[in-house]
Amino acid sequence: MATTTTALARRAKEGTFTQRLARFLSGAPVHVALLLISLIWIVPSVGLLVSSFRPAALVATTGWWTAFTTPFQFTLQNYQQVLTANNMGTSFVNSLFVAIPATVIPIMVAAFAAYAFAWMDFPGRNLLFVTVVGLLVVPLQMTLIPVLRLFNSTHLTGTFLGIWLAHTGYGLPFAVYLLRNFFGALPREMFESAYLDGATPFTAFFRLALPTSVPALASLAIFQFMWVWNDLLVALIYLGGTPTVAPMTVTISNLVNSLGQGWQLLTAAAFISMLLPLIVFLTMQRYFVRGILAGSVKG
Repeated sequence: MATTTTALARRAKEGTFTQRLARFLSGAPVHVALLLISLIWIVPSVGLLVSSFRPAALVATTGWWTAFTTPFQFTLQNYQQVLTANNMGTSFVNSLFVAIPATVIPIMVAAFAAYAFAWMDFPGRNLLFVTVVGLLVVPLQMTLIPVLRLFNSTHLTGTFLGIWLAHTGYGLPFAVYLLRNFFGALPREMFESAYLDGATPFTAFFRLALPTSVPALASLAIFQFMWVWNDLLVALIYLGGTPTVAPMTVTISNLVNSLGQGWQLLTAAAFISMLLPLIVFLTMQRYFVRGILAGSVKG
């Protein structure tokens, strides 16, 4: 009896091992592809980080991979110069003044609009929704001159209010599309029960729609914040290069002079500008995939 039990246990282990090996081999191509894609994305960032700690002469004459050969030559001079002599501190604060409101405002407006498109009946609802989403295909560059002329006439050029309004307009079509699909996938019974209990649409929006839409809101916040934080074109057009309002992207673009000197400072400055978006993404990544998938399920 004991021999039979041992044999059965051995066969079960062999079967389990065989199944695991088969699953591993069947998923090997996917794992290899993911590893290669990860390396393609990570290697440039590693090179940027290593170059930011190298002397200017070595950055200009040798590749970053040579930093790992003896003798090692690393320095903090690039960071010291960027932080102390290139107005980077003020630019970092300016980027926060631009990115935070330009992320919150379009999400607030889009949430109200998306809820109306999903759960309220009014004339022309579908046509208006298609029109708003259709603005996604309009190239941003086509709007620069008309909007700039409007801002000049209203004295919004070079102000934070102007850049907030610009980013709100550019971010609304995608935000409305994503949130409307998420709100539309919520159970109708949930809202009907709330209305039977005497809830108003305003109450249903704040008490039901928003709390259940955290993944979509978080994924949208990641997209919008990173897009605004890394933006150079819109900031350069509507804010200009004045040090008092210039964000980090504009300041970093001015680090290299017309003769091509000083570009080694870009490595340190670029890595500094990457830190906050990385922190935002890592802290909110658990909502990212859920929010994007939810926004693509129901049209």
